[in-house]
Amino acid sequence: MNRETEITLTQNIFRILLALFMIFAGFSHLTFNRVDFQAQVPDWVPLSKDLVVILSGIVEMALGLALLFWKKQRAAIGWTLAIFFILIFPGNVAQYLDGKDAFGALDSDRARLIRLFFQPVLIVWALWSSGAWKAWRNSKK
Repeated sequence: MNRETEITLTQNIFRILLALFMIFAGFSHLTFNRVDFQAQVPDWVPLSKDLVVILSGIVEMALGLALLFWKKQRAAIGWTLAIFFILIFPGNVAQYLDGKDAFGALDSDRARLIRLFFQPVLIVWALWSSGAWKAWRNSKK
């Protein structure tokens, strides 16, 4: 197995893991974590917190399924997922600033602050594992 194949295999493993994570997270938005996710919706959003949680859960499941199965558009899905992570980041910041507990583990300012640093990791994960970065670099040649 050459180095290029190894990297592709690693990317695919991480892509599948991210896709499964997104599907699970989306499902949890609609079921057992629904109230906890409402704590992340900033008060300034002009929609019902429950509606935002439901819609974001559906989007997460759709993105996860697309990342898992839609091979021809994989790079575009990676960019879409990265943008999604950027768009939901204000909710994470609002949860930190408002001191709202959620998920049992996010019960302190420190835990909520540490969580903020994982959002860039998710963005990089989406772009790298989907091949979006590589496709973008190749388009510049």
